[in-house]
Amino acid sequence: MVHALEHLVVRHTRRLPSPTGPAGDGAAAVRRFDAALMTAGFKLSAELIERLSGYAEQTVVDTAVQTLAAVRELVGDHVRHNVYFVDFPANVPDTLDFWTACVIEALDDGDARALALDRLSAGVVDLLTLPSYGHYRHTYEEMLAVHDELIAAAGDRLTVLHLGADADTEVTALYLALAGGTTPLGEEQLRDLAVLAEHCADGPQPGTITVRENRAVVNRARLRAGAAPLLDTVTDVLRLACALAEGDVTLREPTRFRALSRPYRRSLLAGLDAVVAASPAKLADVSAHAEAWKRLGERLHPHEYPHWPHAAEVFAVARGERRAPSIDSRVEELLGRGDVTGAAELLASAAPGRLFRALDRLLRGTAEGKERDAVLAAVERAAPEVSGRVVLSVREHVQNRAGGSRERRVFVNREGKAWVTADTRLPLADAVRERLVEVLDAETRRRLPDLGHLLIDPEVLDVALPLSGRAASAGFGVLPRGSVSPVEGELLRFFTYWRETRHTTDHDLSALVLDADYATVTWLSYTALTDVEGRHSGDITEAPDGASEFIDLRLGAVRGTFIVPQVHVYSGEGFDQVAEGFFGFMLRESEQRGRPFEPRTVRMKSDLHGPGRVALPLAFRRDDEGRWHAHWLHLYLRGAPSANRVEEHRVSIAVLLRGLMGRTSLTVGHLVALMEESGARATLWDGRTAPDGPVTYIGLERPDGLAPGSRVFTPENLRDLLPA
Repeated sequence: MVHALEHLVVRHTRRLPSPTGPAGDGAAAVRRFDAALMTAGFKLSAELIERLSGYAEQTVVDTAVQTLAAVRELVGDHVRHNVYFVDFPANVPDTLDFWTACVIEALDDGDARALALDRLSAGVVDLLTLPSYGHYRHTYEEMLAVHDELIAAAGDRLTVLHLGADADTEVTALYLALAGGTTPLGEEQLRDLAVLAEHCADGPQPGTITVRENRAVVNRARLRAGAAPLLDTVTDVLRLACALAEGDVTLREPTRFRALSRPYRRSLLAGLDAVVAASPAKLADVSAHAEAWKRLGERLHPHEYPHWPHAAEVFAVARGERRAPSIDSRVEELLGRGDVTGAAELLASAAPGRLFRALDRLLRGTAEGKERDAVLAAVERAAPEVSGRVVLSVREHVQNRAGGSRERRVFVNREGKAWVTADTRLPLADAVRERLVEVLDAETRRRLPDLGHLLIDPEVLDVALPLSGRAASAGFGVLPRGSVSPVEGELLRFFTYWRETRHTTDHDLSALVLDADYATVTWLSYTALTDVEGRHSGDITEAPDGASEFIDLRLGAVRGTFIVPQVHVYSGEGFDQVAEGFFGFMLRESEQRGRPFEPRTVRMKSDLHGPGRVALPLAFRRDDEGRWHAHWLHLYLRGAPSANRVEEHRVSIAVLLRGLMGRTSLTVGHLVALMEESGARATLWDGRTAPDGPVTYIGLERPDGLAPGSRVFTPENLRDLLPA
């Protein structure tokens, strides 16, 4: 078994595949392994300790080396986190005093003196030209030497690793879960699926693959293994061609198609011909990606294969030589004539999912009475044919249309890019919303499986349902966009790390503090190193070998209601261009001391890989009782090409946050309530004692000691809880 696959199992499931090796007395090695894990905030379960203790010491050591590397990368401890101010958070200077000291040092430097004097005479000093600014002035080892060891505290994170099956079984199970899931995967998960699909091409396969991007990745592996691809739409063929070209299977970005081998060309054209022959109406899907089809046709040479005439029809439609009206164009034609009922009936019969996605628009275009009732009746008839994820997505949309339209409407695309605009929609009538909620909840209840006795971690109830894998960044302790989770601790410490690929790159960590009315109270950044609330670790302006920045906040001293951490691209490579980049936060008590980065205090580490120049991973909000909660955002703002700073974006961020806080997500609590309405028995877990018999546990982390036969749903596999 390749170690990389075992790494994937640990990262996705928090299970350690049962190793293979000779029997022996590995108890002493297991104790050392467990102690090493605890320095990173992890621990072996009792069952895992017992199993590993029965192996020879070398087997335990080999397992420990692989596992430690995996978990340290999970929390960001696989790199060295240095700081500009060596004893941060102590002795961070006032910003102006620090800048003045940098200028004085430049004047004392023979090589830099002339340039500094020239800048001073012009009345402007560029900090980036000062020799002592923006670069580490000590080694990592020198920084460690001035910090005390972290003192353990009861609130430190301790994530339990559980015993898994053998490696082949665990890898296959992970592949089947990712490939056969009902929600689209994030970018990193798609890459993981590609690795797993290649390995599992000759093994068990999912009964159905409903997510089209997943199907493209699996089809590429099948094709390479000599198996026939799974195709039932023309777009399946296009996605497969993109996968073979290492392009974008989501079809958001254009793919540069490469020359294909004759066997691949024959497979694609044969599949295309079979799809159209079985259902000529599917030619209507071609026009949505006509340009991509034209480019692909140049590589497939369909004219060389006259025995597949239906495949040639696809490219004729793409070139405009044959007409194949799409469902969307037919709907628009009906709406143009004012026939809303006809449009709803067409969608209900031919494309139920599209009916649900167009529902708000259709209802706003209807008159009260028979026309509106006809649209609602079409929704009721179509509901059983719509995927559970879409049913829940529309349910979330409907609950946010209560009370008429808001002043602002927040849009978030599939890449996490956010923008705000005026909400000009007419409100939905209360009676309409109530009827829709009743229909949608009834459909969800009908599909929910009987999970037996539910054991619920109360903190999971406010976690947003993962209706798309793109609603959360890859990482550790990450929850879907819209989730709310409690934050307990005296000190809140943010960190960011980046490593440039080719060009000098400066990413800046900042934290904006807003009051209850979203007005600015203060901020911490390289332009404001200290304030009542906390300290900034100092500006690092290049990262050829990686660089880190930190912000330390005393939650009790924060004068505002909101804390909004953010990472700005000041110069160089963006988040999707750097070799590596991530953000996270730690929680600790002041008496714990420790290094700037302590892995066992990390509560969340999120990869930064988005389209904008400003990243907003999450925000923190203090409620009326003084308790803090994290609100998960996973958003990116376009920002400016360079020189992004918190000062320039604080107003737009406040507007965005106001819009987001007025929206409610559909949560795990919603599904649990529907299960209880269907007769399920649910018990809130007290965090100590598990029931004697098997349960279905739903929580943030799997507890130790669950009875055999128990099912477990945590954020890593919460998507499996959604009804199909």
